[in-house]
Amino acid sequence: MITFDEKQRVFNLSNSSISYLFSIEEGGLLSHLYYGPKIRHYHGERRYPRVDRGFSGNLPQSMDRTYSKDDLLQEYSGNNTGDYRLPAITIKGADGARLTDFRYDSYRILSGKPALQGLPSSYVNDDDEAQTLEVTLKDATLDVELILVYTIYQDRPVITRNARLKNTSNQAIEIDKIASLQLDLPKHDYDLVYLPGQYALERQTRRINLHQGIFEISSRRDSSSHHMNPFAALVDPNTDEFNGNALGVLLVYSGNHQISIERDQIDQTRLIAGINDFNFAWHLEPGEEFQTPEAITVFSTKGLNGMSQAFHHLLRERVARGKFKYADRPIVINNWEATFFDFDDQKLDEVVKEAQPLGIEMFVLDDGWFGHRNDDNSSLGDWFVNHDKVNLQRVAKQTHDAGMKFGLWFEPEMISVDSKLYRKHPDWALAEPGRGSTLSRNQLVLDFSRPEVVDNIFDQMCQILDNVPIDYIKWDCNRNLTEVFSQAATADHQGEIAHRVILGVYDLMDRLTKRYPDILFEGCSGGGGRFDAGILYYMPQSWPSDDTDAGERLKIQDGTSLVYPISSMSAHVSVSPNQQTGRDISFKTRGDVAMAGVFGYELDLADLTNDEKELVKKQIAFYKKHRHLIQYGDFYRLESPFKGNTVAWEFVSPDKSEALLFMFRKQHTNRMEIVNTKLTALDPHRDYRDEDSQTVYGGDELMNVGLFRDPTHVGDYLSEVHYFKEI
Repeated sequence: MITFDEKQRVFNLSNSSISYLFSIEEGGLLSHLYYGPKIRHYHGERRYPRVDRGFSGNLPQSMDRTYSKDDLLQEYSGNNTGDYRLPAITIKGADGARLTDFRYDSYRILSGKPALQGLPSSYVNDDDEAQTLEVTLKDATLDVELILVYTIYQDRPVITRNARLKNTSNQAIEIDKIASLQLDLPKHDYDLVYLPGQYALERQTRRINLHQGIFEISSRRDSSSHHMNPFAALVDPNTDEFNGNALGVLLVYSGNHQISIERDQIDQTRLIAGINDFNFAWHLEPGEEFQTPEAITVFSTKGLNGMSQAFHHLLRERVARGKFKYADRPIVINNWEATFFDFDDQKLDEVVKEAQPLGIEMFVLDDGWFGHRNDDNSSLGDWFVNHDKVNLQRVAKQTHDAGMKFGLWFEPEMISVDSKLYRKHPDWALAEPGRGSTLSRNQLVLDFSRPEVVDNIFDQMCQILDNVPIDYIKWDCNRNLTEVFSQAATADHQGEIAHRVILGVYDLMDRLTKRYPDILFEGCSGGGGRFDAGILYYMPQSWPSDDTDAGERLKIQDGTSLVYPISSMSAHVSVSPNQQTGRDISFKTRGDVAMAGVFGYELDLADLTNDEKELVKKQIAFYKKHRHLIQYGDFYRLESPFKGNTVAWEFVSPDKSEALLFMFRKQHTNRMEIVNTKLTALDPHRDYRDEDSQTVYGGDELMNVGLFRDPTHVGDYLSEVHYFKEI
């Protein structure tokens, strides 16, 4: 998969579908050549043309005006040494200079894929599955080494990237910026596809045409955030869901991220992805190393759906870990909307008694069971049972005796001022002494850059998990970081704290998920504030948004599916009118939207009518029958909620023997619009029976002729579901 042409000095990473080429250019600079569909041979066509450009400097001591860093397509650019575009790395040396100029030194090719120390990343099950290239560069003045790491998978259109910096000098240096990946691409017209959003409206697909200048996708909140997911795709202007080229980049990181896209003075495109350089400064002593997070790249010639399929399979199969990555996920009921903080054993028993006859498989006890917490003003950090309020062991036993699994809510990274932990260790909260602390949701953030803080929370959680039979944990994180200052760190290490906090979070998650492999962990951060591949490495599913309005969820779930697999996306039926929007949507449509994810309920079952309870039973029976197809089949976006009044999603089994089609109409109009929906990815030579109508269709007919929706159905937010089975 990886070769090096000694004569042309070209590295070639190729598998059956893609090729990635770069060369060692004059002066030991790495020059990017090509990333795209597989090519069988390369004959030097992409050696960069030499031309004298005004105000573009040349290499030191070189009289050749036709060779400049300022327009060379590079693999990883330095700073302030002739390239005026965005740098990939900036280092402050002992003399205060911020110049970097890395040149080629050596390479090695490895079987398999090395793990990243302390960071989540994709992996392989055996060494034949991938190959890894490590290219070592050196800055002779700084006396430091930079190792660029590339892994190409054998059977996936995927290349992963990361960088590692070694201080081989005898003086400390400061890293001010270090990217995981740089992609320099030749002149071409690109659209940028990305996933901005806000609280309760996360990951809204946006597409813009790139023009000269700099565009940034970033978070400064020390979380991947509700506002900008760490993902970007460069696509051809004519690329749609099924056709055209799409190059996707996803950072496997949950903290401050930065993806910068620059179109330069001659319309070349540079994309740099990594940790955000905002307030970042890493003090690196002699002999120490710094490891960047991983960036995953996917190249698809089959449009956005093709890109999504590659991400879905990789994230589901080689990022998520443990017994649950392929397991059918349980249908849950959460007590929050039924009781909020006002509950006792009897009220919780009632939730279980209502849920069990309906076929619900898991009861989750949410916030309020610990410390002395009866509202959101206290007790975070005190992870012991509030025995005056609830007998946790009894509730777990009652739930298990009813044939259901039992889950519990935690918010391990936070601390309340009104808590025993804060009174004992006020310095364990992120804060600068002498300066007031910003409250959000009346809570502060624990300083997880300190190992003793992580150890304390780990020990507290183990005391619960070792003594109460728990099947599931909902892991919440309900605020972003401010006053990012550790009272345990010296002045020259304060710029490291934001990243070290995330490393501490990963450490806690890693220890708990390894110690309790039979517990299903679900991520949550005020809904979808930390829905990223870093969390997916530890927790195979996450709560995409606190907005459970089915109309809003069409966009949230559609946008999320651009990158993340359906098995990672929890989706629940909530009350109507919806608590967030006030919108009234039928129980059927709410169920159909939620069934296009990891299904559950987020309402008070006691308030349902008998007819609604019968509908719940039918929804649950339907979902159980098709659960594996939904969670692990191939997912296709047929009609987008961002483009029109209709939405269509399709799930197809890997062997193409069955398909599930969800269709939605948002608003009804008197135009009685006629919509024809065509399926995809079926076998044109097989016949499929519609389970409801018993009509038999050819796969070719469903894909080319399609199905008309009934335009006479009146009402907003209507849904249809069709199940097709090969006969």
